[in-house]
Amino acid sequence: MNVKNSFTLSERSLRLAEKLVEDGQFPSVEKVLEAGIESLLRDEESSAHEDPLIGMKDEIRRRAKLPRDQWLPWDGDEMANRIKAKLDEKYKNR
Repeated sequence: MNVKNSFTLSERSLRLAEKLVEDGQFPSVEKVLEAGIESLLRDEESSAHEDPLIGMKDEIRRRAKLPRDQWLPWDGDEMANRIKAKLDEKYKNR
């Protein structure tokens, strides 16, 4: 169901929306606004499902801040095998 409404946009937002329409990326300013809202909804849904890449990014940043003496040594295949075993254990029920 569509609902008619009116909005006040900043000049900057309106210029961008009109440029997107002018460039042929959207058929109307209304569709630009709808796409923005849909994007926000997708972001909300993906964060609700805890995107594993977001968690991985945060963990990598956390570990990179550790002092060097707390870093795991790189031992090639052995490390890869340990990581694979941990992932297999963690996700064995999925």
